[in-house]
Amino acid sequence: MKPARRRLALLLGLSLLITGASRAQEQPLDESALWRLIRNGEAVVLLRHALAPGIGDPSDFELGDCATQRNLSAAGRAQAKAIGERFRANGITAARVYSSQWCRCLETARLLGLGGVVPFPGLNSFFRHRSAAPQRTAAVRDLLQTQTRTGAPPLVLVTHQVNITALIDLFPDSGEMIIVRPAVVGSGADSAADATGALEVLGRIGSR
Repeated sequence: MKPARRRLALLLGLSLLITGASRAQEQPLDESALWRLIRNGEAVVLLRHALAPGIGDPSDFELGDCATQRNLSAAGRAQAKAIGERFRANGITAARVYSSQWCRCLETARLLGLGGVVPFPGLNSFFRHRSAAPQRTAAVRDLLQTQTRTGAPPLVLVTHQVNITALIDLFPDSGEMIIVRPAVVGSGADSAADATGALEVLGRIGSR
């Protein structure tokens, strides 16, 4: 083979290897791998509250008064308990659980049965008050940056569709888990500034 053809063949081979590696990296993690990362504290669960019929909340909504809010249905309560069972089936019997102060999120979080629940205002819905979105989203990003660490107990954040969509531009179903971790950023002041609080989506675990 002539030198020029040999070089061309070598370049084509390298290109195929690089393309194949890139495609392999793009493959989503399977569910067992996601649970391993959760168990090890390397990834965080963003959980949309369980089934609660309706949209938004009544006009007389009051924080702390569940009678004025949209709440879990019987199916939603059963769904929340089933989600907790999935954690236990995957070796997680306790977790650090943070929740929106809305009743449907707090009830979901408690029915998981993974330990105490910490109400966290940054996870509160801003469906009716979109001006609160930047502040609450930033609070959750800060929480994830400081609380995600290998070897720590699993971290579960129970919140609302609008909050999750604002964080990662995905629309979760009721009771669906989105698995994320703080993104690894490149070196340099500009790249670090641009990616502050950025999250990497590792996969989704749907409700059953």
